[in-house]
Amino acid sequence: MEGAEGNSAGGQTAADERSKGDKPGWIVIVRHGKPLADRKARVTWREYIEWWKGYDAAGLVPGETPPPALCALAVDADVIYASTLRRASETAAAVAGARTVVHDPVFIEAPLPPPPIFGRRKPRRWGVYARIYWWLGGSWGGESRRESEQRAEAAAATLAAAALRGQNVMVCAHGWFNRMMRPVLLSWGWKCIHDGGDNYWSYRKYVRRL
Repeated sequence: MEGAEGNSAGGQTAADERSKGDKPGWIVIVRHGKPLADRKARVTWREYIEWWKGYDAAGLVPGETPPPALCALAVDADVIYASTLRRASETAAAVAGARTVVHDPVFIEAPLPPPPIFGRRKPRRWGVYARIYWWLGGSWGGESRRESEQRAEAAAATLAAAALRGQNVMVCAHGWFNRMMRPVLLSWGWKCIHDGGDNYWSYRKYVRRL
C-alpha cells in the first residue's frame, strides 16, 4: 500500500498548523468522477458480469475535472486516501495534484452480482437488480453483504483514527460503499455537516466535537 501525508505550503500540514490532538479533524468522503463506460449496451446477466469487470478497470471520461469546492477541501486535507480501483484512483489524483495519495483496497466498491434472470437490459437496470440480489444474500461466491459491512467498519475506523489524531482526512471511493461507511461514522458520534448526494464528484463532510 502506498502512503504518505500530504504537505501544504511551507512544508507544514494543516494538522501541524493546528495544535495536534487539540480537536479532531474532519472527514470528507468523495464519490469518484464519471467513468468511461458504455451505458447504452443491452446485456444478459452473464454479459453484465463482464461489463462490470470492464467498469472496474476503466478510468475517468477524458476531460473530467473536479469541482473547485472539492479541490479547496483537498488543499486543507492532511491525508488523502483512495480506493485501488482506477476510477477512484484517478479521482484522487485529480484533486490531490502533486501530493501523495494513500491507496487502500479496503475502500473498493461493494460487489454487484447480478441475479440469473432472463433478458437483456442496460447496465444501470442490472445494477439495481444486482444490488437488491446482493442485499438479500446473493454473492456468487464473492464478498457477501455481511463481509462488506465488516469492511466498511474497518474503512471508517481508518478514517476516524486519523481524524481523531487531529488530521483532516479525505477519501475518494464509491457510491454504495460510501453509504455503508455513513451509519458507522454516525454511530461513533460523527455528524454530517455537508451532504452533497451521490452524483459523480459529490462528497459528504463529517465532524466530531468532543
